[in-house]
Amino acid sequence: MKNNIRKIETIHDFHKIRGLSSPLHPLVSLIDYGLTKILSEHIGEYWHFNFYSIGVKRHVGTLRYGQQKYDFNEGLMSFIAPGQLLSIEPNTKAGLKSSGWLLLIHPDFIWNTSLAKTIKHYDFFNYSINEALFMSKKEELIIEGIFQNIRQEIETNIDPFSQNIIIAQIELLLQYSERFYQRQFITRKKSNHKILSRLEEILTKHFNDENLIDKGLPTVKHVAETLHVSPNYLSSLLKNLTGQNTQQYIHEILIEKAKEKLSTTNLSVSEIAYEFGFEHSQSFSKLFKSKTNISPTEFRASFN
Repeated sequence: MKNNIRKIETIHDFHKIRGLSSPLHPLVSLIDYGLTKILSEHIGEYWHFNFYSIGVKRHVGTLRYGQQKYDFNEGLMSFIAPGQLLSIEPNTKAGLKSSGWLLLIHPDFIWNTSLAKTIKHYDFFNYSINEALFMSKKEELIIEGIFQNIRQEIETNIDPFSQNIIIAQIELLLQYSERFYQRQFITRKKSNHKILSRLEEILTKHFNDENLIDKGLPTVKHVAETLHVSPNYLSSLLKNLTGQNTQQYIHEILIEKAKEKLSTTNLSVSEIAYEFGFEHSQSFSKLFKSKTNISPTEFRASFN
């Protein structure tokens, strides 16, 4: 795949590769997705963006992240950060025409503004395509209104206020997106709780494994891959369902297993720490105390 990656450095380059006229602003562009094209020589390529991309799209064809394909013909909102890879295959289904909007933001446009810092705090820029935001009609209208405000500013003669107004609209867009994702976590509880149940099974199996000493502690990356979701999405989901991120949740299960061993076996604290994959028992004891406010030794003593 290495030779099949096309780096798209500028928004102008993106316009050119998608068969569009030059952008009105070199650092920010709002594109009518229905006007975009995919030339035959670009089909199957992986594109490496050097800018942010926020899209609301329908009937976009097949999007590929890594080795997985996702066929989305319903409305969705997706977020792509600089440095991510994306491949798009055109929609060939009869009677379906791609539609929607695509907002491109070069990092230079937000440099030295409040958005330059806050945009990095939105985890959904690191979600996978299959974790895109599905919006209600009401939510779509809100996003559409913000896009139109941005469009009006871009198409108006640039003045000293333009950048600040556009950035304020982007910040509003991201805040609404965060709100809508929280709603999605709630309204899709059935599938989300399945992920939580599966996570509990994975962690229980891991901590009960006889080869735990060799395996070590489970990582966020490992459990996310096992669940077929991205690490950021898993942490956001767990935060919403349990109030803890993935790392905190792993530690919670670990502490429960540690309590069990401390109260039902004669293993020393060092032996228990070693069994759980800790190289140093001090690290285990520190984690245990941070979660329970007492040391492993004090916890054990409470049973005597």
